[in-house]
Amino acid sequence: MTPDKIPTPTTRRFEGRTAIVTGAASGIGRSTAIRLASEGASVACLDVAADGLGETVEALGTLGGKAVAYHCDVTDENEVGSTVDRVADEIGRPSVLCNVAGIGAFFHTADMPVAKWDAIISVNLKGPFLMCRATLPYLLHPNGGTIVNVASTASLIGSAYSAAYCASKGGVAMLTKALAVEYADKGVRVNAVAPGGVDTPLLSNFGLPEGADPKHLYRIMSRMGYSTPDQIASAIAFLASDESAYTTGAILSVDGGITA
Repeated sequence: MTPDKIPTPTTRRFEGRTAIVTGAASGIGRSTAIRLASEGASVACLDVAADGLGETVEALGTLGGKAVAYHCDVTDENEVGSTVDRVADEIGRPSVLCNVAGIGAFFHTADMPVAKWDAIISVNLKGPFLMCRATLPYLLHPNGGTIVNVASTASLIGSAYSAAYCASKGGVAMLTKALAVEYADKGVRVNAVAPGGVDTPLLSNFGLPEGADPKHLYRIMSRMGYSTPDQIASAIAFLASDESAYTTGAILSVDGGITA
């Protein structure tokens, strides 16, 4: 992503704040890291893809933003805990957490390997839980904090060949709501965005399995086409900012009308 393609925000809503963004090596995660940094945040960029993380941090440096890359497997309890503590020590108390990292694929449910099911649930649901648990002690601060999770239209409507992905993202939606209720009076807001189809590298994993009925795709396709990662990042930035100060427990659909 080149600087001339990045929208210039009119405000600096995250000046002086530290944000953690998972899945920052590409797609929505990269766009979110860039958006928050362009509005003044110091951004901890977490991912397992070293090359992509380097590209994200380089893009942020070109824009004059402050970013630090951290290798972090969001499914590893110890690595998550140590990484969050390093962020606090090296950049500052995190006040924004964006759980973007995710994986997925289409399978006939009857043929789906258990290992694939476990991997999708682990990255998409266990990962946000571990990140929230590790970051909450820093968010429970007099100045408060925000969490924005990335759910999906698959958290709101059923989708063929997507049992694991739907289950994981449905879990993210309810994790979001449960945490929002638990911490509503403690200065921590928790919300989620629910994108539809987004033009990111993850799309390449969603090839239909052999013998699948392509008509099922119509249910999850918008007549507006795919969104861009920047459009989702804009929604994430809004939910993470003080402009949404009275919003918690919301699942914001950004899906071109798929769930309308």
